[in-house]
Amino acid sequence: MVCASDNRGFVTIIFFILGMGTLLPWNFFITAFDYFNERLNTTTSSNVSESHKTDPYMFDNMCVLLSQLPLLLFTFLNSFLYQHIPERMRIAGSMVFILLLFILTATLVKVKMEQDLFFSITMSTIWFINMFGAVLQGSLFGLVGKFPPKYSSWFMSGQAMAGIFSAAAMLMSKISKTDNESAALGYFVTPCAATLLTLCCYLVLPHLKFAGLYLEAGIRNKETKPDLDLKQKENVALVKVKPTDFDYTAECNGQSTLTHPDAEAFKTVAGVEKQEEKLPVLAVFKKIWVMALCVTCVFSVTLSVFPAITGLVKPNGLFTGTLADIFTPLCCFMVFNVMDWIGRSATSIFHWPRKDSCLFPILVAARVIFIPALMLCNIKTRTYLSSLFKHEFAYIAIMSLFALTNGYFACLSMSYAPQLVRSKDAETAGALMTFFLALGLSLGGANSFVLKLLL
Repeated sequence: MVCASDNRGFVTIIFFILGMGTLLPWNFFITAFDYFNERLNTTTSSNVSESHKTDPYMFDNMCVLLSQLPLLLFTFLNSFLYQHIPERMRIAGSMVFILLLFILTATLVKVKMEQDLFFSITMSTIWFINMFGAVLQGSLFGLVGKFPPKYSSWFMSGQAMAGIFSAAAMLMSKISKTDNESAALGYFVTPCAATLLTLCCYLVLPHLKFAGLYLEAGIRNKETKPDLDLKQKENVALVKVKPTDFDYTAECNGQSTLTHPDAEAFKTVAGVEKQEEKLPVLAVFKKIWVMALCVTCVFSVTLSVFPAITGLVKPNGLFTGTLADIFTPLCCFMVFNVMDWIGRSATSIFHWPRKDSCLFPILVAARVIFIPALMLCNIKTRTYLSSLFKHEFAYIAIMSLFALTNGYFACLSMSYAPQLVRSKDAETAGALMTFFLALGLSLGGANSFVLKLLL
């Protein structure tokens, strides 16, 4: 018999892979922009004058529009419809459809067709990838919300790792000077393998005894809430609770023992929720609205300048030759994704500020300072503003802090929200937080168009 205490490490790895699997397909898809522009005869080379640059299909704009609309719409619908569609169908079904869409996209690399038809198929693919991606991400955030907070950190660390992989793929493609068609084939085949691995991990998860404790009973290791009202405190009863991530040791003979020094835990009678119904979506939102606004603010600030503004920054003499050619993939995308991953991973070690601290939303709002800071970096094509931070290392330093705070505060917001509600409402909280995450992405994407006009 496999001990539950032995397979908790597998649960951690699975959530990391699940997080990576939610974002890796789309990250690799947008890495192939050069391929799509080439297929659509869109001129983007820097040695072509502005008057001769053409983009008849407005591919970049349409890609943003057709990715953000379904993401926002279906994360919103998922917040209400998840109760009516089984979790396994939502998660496994979404993965299967994403896999099929990437198989189609990879196949089209070698199929010659008219530009209009190719554009139509590509736009449809973008819509459906993000539609199923929204359902998948919202459902997985609901799933991870049933587990202790550290698993939310691992899940979001996996999402950041997906960005690192896509940035590394772009970097290697630039260095090796691989042709766009061959590079695109690699970009599309990789998500197929990653999605298949993610699907297998999800199907294995319920069969791990440790995960089963949370999936079947709906228990979740919560911190003792300091804000229990007096009535709740008067109803405290000393009971032996079910094992948690930190105090459970399973023996292979089927017996279990509580080995943590604080194994004898307190649980309120009011907290025994077996007979209670799930709260309505609006009631759950009232409990998590601060975290919802925080995650919206984090991603709205980030997407306002990344990559629309940050991708325009050029080296100022320190980076020359090959380094100048890979400046954007290296200093923009790779630096951002690595520091974002570090920020998310840090939340598995410490949590500051606490979820009930007024300092938390203040620090989140303070990230808006990165918008003018990055707009004042060394961008050559500007009309109104002048460059203030021209040195490459100034840009790298700002990008590093920008990405670090993005990952840290986003991960804290997503992991704090399920802790503010009852265990059985954690899935609703996770689905709602995913909607507000998508709202932040959409608002940031819209802001980026305005900010580019202000340069």
